[in-house]
Amino acid sequence: MKQGVHPKYNTKAVITCACGSKFQSGSTRDTIQVELCSACHPFYTGKQKLVDTENLVKKFEEKKKAAQSTKVVNKKVKREKRRAKVTSIKGGKKVTLKDMLKDLQNK
Repeated sequence: MKQGVHPKYNTKAVITCACGSKFQSGSTRDTIQVELCSACHPFYTGKQKLVDTENLVKKFEEKKKAAQSTKVVNKKVKREKRRAKVTSIKGGKKVTLKDMLKDLQNK
C-alpha cells in the first residue's frame, strides 16, 4: 500500500444526534452530527415522533377538512340545481330535461 494516501482513522469519533444523544464510533472524522439515532428513531423506540417545524401537517389537515366540507356543500348545491331545472309541467307532474330526453328516445 502507498503511504500517506489514506486518511487517518479515528477510533474515538464522537457522534452527536439532534436529540442530544452522544456515542463513540470509528471514523475518519473527529465529530459527526446526525439527525436520527437508535435512541430517537421510531423503528427502535416504537414511538412515532413527528417533527413539524413549519406546521405543514397542521396546514394540510386544515386544507383537507375544508375540502371535505365544501365537497358536501357542492354536492347538495348541485342536487338542488338539478331539482330546480324544471322545464315544464305536464298534467300536474314536473318534467325535467332528463325526462324529456327519455321520452324522445322512446318515440
